[in-house]
Parts: sequence; C-alpha cells; structure tokens
Amino acid sequence: MTQECYTYQFQANMKGVSKILFLLLIVTSFMSTPLWSQPGSQRLKNEQKALEKQISTTKDLLEKSKKNTKLSLEEVNLIERQVQYREQLLRNIDNQIRSSELKIEQKEGRIQELNAEIERLKKQYADLLLYAYKKRNKYGDLMFIFSAKTVEEALKRKLYLEKLAEIQKKQMRLIQQNTVLLEEEIIALDEERAQQLQLAEQKKIERAEIIKTKKEKEKIYKRFKEQEDELLKELKQQEKAKEKLKQEIAAAIQREIAAERARIEKERREAEARRKAEEAKNAANTPTVEAEKPKEKDFSLTAENVLIGKDFASNKGKLPWPVEKGTITQNYGKNKHPSLPNVYTQNNGVDISTPRNANVLAVYKGEVTSVINIPGAGKVVIIKHGNYRTVYSNLQDVYVTKGSMVDTKTKIGSLLPNPSNDISVAHFEVHHVKGNSVSQLNPNLWISK
Repeated sequence: MTQECYTYQFQANMKGVSKILFLLLIVTSFMSTPLWSQPGSQRLKNEQKALEKQISTTKDLLEKSKKNTKLSLEEVNLIERQVQYREQLLRNIDNQIRSSELKIEQKEGRIQELNAEIERLKKQYADLLLYAYKKRNKYGDLMFIFSAKTVEEALKRKLYLEKLAEIQKKQMRLIQQNTVLLEEEIIALDEERAQQLQLAEQKKIERAEIIKTKKEKEKIYKRFKEQEDELLKELKQQEKAKEKLKQEIAAAIQREIAAERARIEKERREAEARRKAEEAKNAANTPTVEAEKPKEKDFSLTAENVLIGKDFASNKGKLPWPVEKGTITQNYGKNKHPSLPNVYTQNNGVDISTPRNANVLAVYKGEVTSVINIPGAGKVVIIKHGNYRTVYSNLQDVYVTKGSMVDTKTKIGSLLPNPSNDISVAHFEVHHVKGNSVSQLNPNLWISK
C-alpha cells in the first residue's frame, strides 16, 4: 500500500470513528435518563405509609371502643372507615405492582440495549486496535512520521496518530461507563423484583385483613340492628346538638363582626373629630384655605390581620390536624349513615375520633375571639386568622381565654370523654368572613392528608 493510500484510508477512518463516537455520546446521554416517573412511584409509597398509619390509628380506636359492651355510633363509623382505608390500601398496592411491572419491563429492555451497545463498542474498539496494529507493523509510528516528504506533512501524520490514540481511549472509557451502567441496572432490576415479591405478599396479607375486617363489620352491624332503636335515639340527639352548635357558632361570629364594626365606627368618628378640629384650626389661621377632607379608611382588618389571612389561605391543604392522632369518622357535608338505609346526616365540619380526653391543638396562629359553653357540645373555642375562623368544639376543659394569642399547635383544651367507651370525638370547622357574610368551608381540603 502506498503512503498516499495509507493517508487517505487513515483520514477516512478518522472521520468515521469521530462520527460513531458523536452518536454514541448522544445515545449514552439519552440512556442515562430513567424512562419511568420516579415522583409517581414515590407518591404511591407515601400514600401507602399514610394509609397504614390511618389503619393502625383506627384499629387502636376500635379496640378502645369495644371495651364497653354497649355499641356506640363512633364504633359503627370507625369500622366503616377501617374498611374504606383497607380497600384504598389494596388499590394502592395494586397500582404499585403495576408500576413495578412496568419498571421491570423497562429495565430488562435497558439491559438488553446496554449489552448490545457494549458489544458494538467492543467490536469498534477491536477494529481500531487491529487497524493500528497492522499499520504499526508495516511502517511503525516513527517511520510513518519521518518518511513524510515535508515537515508539514510529518506534523499532520503525528496529529493523526495522536487522534487515533485519543479515539481508542475514548472508546475504552465508553465501554467502561456502559459496563458500570449495566451493572447498576442489573442491581436495580434485582431490587425491583424483590420489591415486587414483597408487594405481592403484602397484597395477600391485605386481602386477608379486608375479609377479617368485613366480618367484624358484619358483627357490629348485627349488634347495631339489635340496638337500632336506642342508637337512632342517640343519633337524633346528636343532630339536635349539631344544630344548636351551628346556631351558637354563627351567633358568636356575628357578635365578633358586630364588635369589629363598632370598633371601626368608633375609630372613624374619632378620625372625623380630629379632622374637623384640624379644619377649624386651619380656618382660624388662614380663612381662605380649606382643609382637605381625607379619604375614609377601611379599619376592618389591620395590616397584620390581612397578612395572617393571606398566610392562612396559602396553607390550604397543609394545616396540621387539630389532634395529635385520630381518624376522620364523619366528613364535611352530607353523610350517608353506614348501616341505616335512607338516613343522612349533615356536618358543618369534620368529626375526628381520637383517644379519650385527647388535647386539641390550634391548626394555625391567631387570636382567640370566643370561648363559649354549649349544652351537648361541651365548650367551643373560636380562633381568628385574619378573615378566617377555625372552630374547635366538644371540649371538656379550655386552656385559653378570649383575647389570647396562640401559635400553631398550641394546646387549647381537652376533649369530652365518651361515656360508653375510651374514645373522644373532636369537631373542627373552618369559616371565611367577608363583610357581614360568613361562609362554611370544607375542613377536609384545609388539613394535611
């Protein structure tokens, strides 16, 4: 082979190898990005943990509610909620299994791609080594450089050889990088398969738990039928107490609004008196100059209260629960009774079953504006957060007084005990005040999940 042919073939190979390397780098970069959604997978795991926590809490409360032979409405609500939580958990596990199957399928495909890529890189690397070996045997690196006709051509040949060595090194690095990626993917695949087996076992256990919980539910409903008249009477009493609570809370908030308006009016009159005095003083000194009447100010909310209201609103869905641990046994709005057909109850807040005499906590910083005593609903505390109010009822003892400033999670009181078992029920409401109107809000949307 002539020197000219050698040079031409070398340049052609150089161009081809550079092009291959460029494509390989693109492919390698693309393949390093996961093909599945990690946030979705993590969300399912977080949801599973939350459900398992709620199931554990509800189970403890059910055990406490069984200590008395007399069936309570709370026990009926708790068992219904427990079945719902377990069904949600089973759906969650099914979703995780499907997600895991997709990951395994994608990882297996990725491993195949990496294996094929490594084989291709190894073949290219072997071709480069063979090419370099043949040329080195025939001419030798130094002979090839010094046999050039000019210094410029010798420098170019030296550059060609350096470039070839650089490409060989890059090719080796690519092989090593892809080998590491392959090993990582194999480990991840093994872990995913182990997790899938664990999920399958969890599903089996949870199915058995649902069957067990539903049998327990049937027993409770059977007892409910035996005590239906008594429990219906208890339900009616609770509904009357709720209506009384609703009226008292509405009246208390309206009293707060009236007091706030009286304060605003007093400040307005005082401001007007100061303006007139200033106007009279200016008229005496300079009769031709009339004092400008200031614009009326809105004193309904101070700057601090406006800020607190905005901060409170920005925490929607993130507020802590008003008790340290518990289970929501009755949601906001219209609730169908779990065992009585065509019987519905209306709830202006949420009812949270919790251990007996548990402490109640403020969900956000604010000012205690009302502490009232309502027969059948215990004591009630209303806390102002700018133009929002949170209401805590069914309290036995209250640790705060009207005008007190509280922080988030401040203990404001303890709950009334249930006379028939070892649980208490916290009633929690959220209201929005705008002018004279008061809107009830769904607390489920405000407290954290």
